[in-house]
Amino acid sequence: MEYVYSALILHSLGKEITEDGIANIIKAAGAEPDTARIKALVSALSEIDIEEAIKTAAIAPAAAAPAAAPAAEEKKEEKKEEKKEEEQEEKKEEEAIAGLGALFG
Repeated sequence: MEYVYSALILHSLGKEITEDGIANIIKAAGAEPDTARIKALVSALSEIDIEEAIKTAAIAPAAAAPAAAPAAEEKKEEKKEEKKEEEQEEKKEEEAIAGLGALFG
């Protein structure tokens, strides 16, 4: 992840994303850079418009907001279950009352 962050730092500073630039940031952070990972990242980023990727990533959390809907659905289901239980209890009471009426009726 630190390699991607390094590339983003270079991009935000308006610098070209190069192997040396990423390696220097990793070294400045006190870690030993992995040249193979850096080469792979620079190669992969050469085909990507970083600004567009950032805009797309910024939109993604907003799209995830409807995930709260299942909680609302669960509440609706719980209410339905409660209503069913209440209806069943009422039905049992009515049957019990009808049964008592037959005894005296």
